[in-house]
Amino acid sequence: MTLKQDVPASTPTGVSPAAACAAASPADGPVGVFDSGLGGLSVLRAVRAQMPDEPLLYVADSRYAPYGERDNAFIVERTLAIGEWLMSQGAKALVVACNTATAESIALVRERLAIPVVGVEPGIKPAATHSQTRVAGVLATQVTLRSERFQALVARHGADCRFICQPGHGLVEAIERCDVDSPPLRELLTRYLEPMLAAGADTLVLGCTHYPFLDATIRDIVGERLTLIDTSIAIARQLERVLDTHGLRARPPASALLPRFCSTSDGAHLRELAARLLGLDAAVERIDIPLRPSTQHEPEAACG
Repeated sequence: MTLKQDVPASTPTGVSPAAACAAASPADGPVGVFDSGLGGLSVLRAVRAQMPDEPLLYVADSRYAPYGERDNAFIVERTLAIGEWLMSQGAKALVVACNTATAESIALVRERLAIPVVGVEPGIKPAATHSQTRVAGVLATQVTLRSERFQALVARHGADCRFICQPGHGLVEAIERCDVDSPPLRELLTRYLEPMLAAGADTLVLGCTHYPFLDATIRDIVGERLTLIDTSIAIARQLERVLDTHGLRARPPASALLPRFCSTSDGAHLRELAARLLGLDAAVERIDIPLRPSTQHEPEAACG
């Protein structure tokens, strides 16, 4: 079963930023949802379910995905650049729907951006609460696992629980290709999960917003031996509290709202996965958010 619990939580061609997201008041602006690629769609789905009246603007930085193997300075600079671009589009709040970006940049982003910022974090607290064997597995990117933020979560909430941490090398790349159940992917997941089961784990933290796409495949591999911890609903509830606190809840629209989807890559995989996950056949705008000077030396990752 899957356990979902609360945890703390270039403009399109020819369209000006003002015209793209004009708003009569700040509350009418969209909530910006950002991920290094496609994983944040799992958070977008939860936000739409929790607050169907909120306009949403999703940015996938797929040109530079995955972030899990980037250096910390690059992650911070990209998160700031995308946050600033979203503000230029009228965003009233930002959800950093990426564990890696949250772990490395959330404090600085909150200082620099003049809008509320909600981050995500692995579900260490609910895993420690749920586990009967006191052994839990964690699948996350290497950057997330080595971050001070993650280590502090384990120290705060998991002192009496053993966490078996496994970097999910290759998983984000597979999902960015819309591969969620191929034989090679199943083999890779099996290699990651079997040591956790052998150690007595009864709970698995999905420590990257991409990983809920692997839910069905993981279930096929482990059956009912692991309870999966996905915190997307908790993120949506935290966003709702933040919007209420700042008086930024949208007024009910006259008709159903569709998210605006943008990608720094060609957007084909974003469109495919949005259709598969959200049931939306939506256009994807290709945007250009340039690298800052301090990151110009970074090589481009393969597009997702």
